[in-house]
Amino acid sequence: MIAAAPDVETVTELLRAVIDPELGADIVTLGMVPSVAVSPEGVVTVGVKLTIGGCPLRAQIKKDVESRIAVHPGVTDVRIEWGEMTADERSEVMTKARWNARENAPDTNVPLTCKVIAVASGKGGVGKSSVTVNVAAAVAAQGFTVGVLDADIWGFSVPRLLGIDEPLEAEKVEGSDRPRIMPNELVVGRGLSKGLLKVVSTGFLVQEDTALMWRGLMLAKAVEQFLRDVHWGELDYLFIDMPPGTGDVQMGLARMLPRTDLLIVTTPALAAQKVAARAADMARRSFLRVCGVIENMSAFTCEHGQSYALFGEGGGQTLADEIGVPLLGRVPIEAAVSAGGDAGAPVALDGVGPAADEFRAIARRLVDDIAPPANMAGCSARMLGLVAAALDAKDAG
Repeated sequence: MIAAAPDVETVTELLRAVIDPELGADIVTLGMVPSVAVSPEGVVTVGVKLTIGGCPLRAQIKKDVESRIAVHPGVTDVRIEWGEMTADERSEVMTKARWNARENAPDTNVPLTCKVIAVASGKGGVGKSSVTVNVAAAVAAQGFTVGVLDADIWGFSVPRLLGIDEPLEAEKVEGSDRPRIMPNELVVGRGLSKGLLKVVSTGFLVQEDTALMWRGLMLAKAVEQFLRDVHWGELDYLFIDMPPGTGDVQMGLARMLPRTDLLIVTTPALAAQKVAARAADMARRSFLRVCGVIENMSAFTCEHGQSYALFGEGGGQTLADEIGVPLLGRVPIEAAVSAGGDAGAPVALDGVGPAADEFRAIARRLVDDIAPPANMAGCSARMLGLVAAALDAKDAG
């Protein structure tokens, strides 16, 4: 007896098993299947719209569609009608893919209670790493445990800026089936406000003058390994020094840590501000919150008190207004900032002067207002933990 041809609903459900390898979701959910038709003779015709006509994944998608449908009883032939998405359709597909990635983010070793702040810029040369280190150090000096992940794999500079040169070591950790990478640690602050920096960078794995000739996917995998295989332990904050631009590392971070806040660094120059706006656009397309803007190299004040806007003025405020976030501070040009970086002694810790004061003010604003530390005493996560512990105790009894 010849099986009857499947109906459209059945074929559509079969197509949900076809995953776009690049976007990480099924082609039906992504809206890539505008039509499905089944003839009485069992010929199935599937319309598939690709993001671009010459998509290199076309052969893989074709194979998967045919293999999923052809084996179903009643199917005599499978035909695919290819199409190309419009700009609006492409935008909608990317939005769906990013939302799916956010909802199905993989596990990391970063505590759920940790506030994750990625420091980004649209271009290099704006002092992003210096800002990351100084703000992170100033937050730690308030008595917090702060992680610093140097995700600028090609251009790592965090080890030098913090004066740390010890190689990373792996140790056996309780509850893990394999050794974990241990971050380098640096105690900062004094007395009751003593804090701790936990630092990870490829600079601890290779010499500073070694060129890392890695492609984008390898960079993203390196950051992924740092998030998964480093034993971060307890953290109040994790600052991530991002590479410039909007490439693989940025997209990988949005997938793995969707709760990340983005802090954008720019200079007063109009060109830098325009490029930095792209980083904000990427964040929002990836469903990340942009928490603020820092304007670096805002002005230089000479010993006579005269101020000079060497790189222009107003770019930070213009960018903040354009994307609707606060301008957290303007860091002036001071020789003490670069000198502190060269010496491995961030000016935000023990330095004096307008730049040091501004870094500390930015750190206070982050802690007090923009991204306050998680208080687990009364949150749902803490209550769920207490309930689980009570149930375990009951079972044990």
